[in-house]
Amino acid sequence: MTDSKPLVDLRTYTIRLRRMGEFLEVFDRLAMPVQLRYLGRPLGIFTSAVGPLNQVVHLWGFDDMGEFQRRHAERDRDPDWPAYLKASADLIVAQENRLILRANMPSLAG
Repeated sequence: MTDSKPLVDLRTYTIRLRRMGEFLEVFDRLAMPVQLRYLGRPLGIFTSAVGPLNQVVHLWGFDDMGEFQRRHAERDRDPDWPAYLKASADLIVAQENRLILRANMPSLAG
């Protein structure tokens, strides 16, 4: 894990019932091109299978808080970003953001 980013932005979106497919299509078509330009490749994007349903979780890695803030500010200024916000507004019921730090685990360093 020494090559992974120490700061992870973990976002959970709760999607309206029976609208997951539509949300994923909108996210892939409108959000991902912008996100990739500014945030780079995500560490992962997942949908819930057990527990709270209708959720999308994605994780993005950063070197530090400054990089996190700078990259998000750049993304937010992109002229293509509002199209995603508008298209997804009716699909998202709730959003939870967490910033988590990588735990220093020597057993995972190799």
